[in-house]
Amino acid sequence: MAFVEAIYIAVSGGAPMKRVEAIDAVAGAGLAGDRYKERTGYWTGSDECQVTMIAAEALDHIQANTTVMVSNGEHRRNIITRGMALDDLAGGRFRIGGALLEFDRPRPPCRYIQSVSERGMTKALGGSRGGICARVVESGVISAGDPIEVEAVATEPAGRLGS
Repeated sequence: MAFVEAIYIAVSGGAPMKRVEAIDAVAGAGLAGDRYKERTGYWTGSDECQVTMIAAEALDHIQANTTVMVSNGEHRRNIITRGMALDDLAGGRFRIGGALLEFDRPRPPCRYIQSVSERGMTKALGGSRGGICARVVESGVISAGDPIEVEAVATEPAGRLGS
């Protein structure tokens, strides 16, 4: 069963990520208190995501194969999932806790992430390990441990994001 392993937010672009046990997901906006919902993110107004998600398995790979630190939100993604290939959500909607989310697009790493984390982060998150962006369709609380339940998926596969 796929589930939420951890949740992180940052109050503004470049601010440290803070781990939280639960968060309000706000329809059409993002996660309460996070930089993009609050319109204070580095990418606000250009290439922003309401919610970013990354697979714990991708972080496990990074930890096993690099010296880059990704265990405390350094990856700059909001929701860490376990037990699901996030690319399987392409074109679909899924429920986490009380919120309904919708796949937006893959989220490859950018060079900016390295400037607020450490050298090598952009490369570590490359190879399709950067995760995805999602939109909040229905508001609700998301908590660590919540299952991820797919409600609707595209009929045509969008292609694999990789490992």
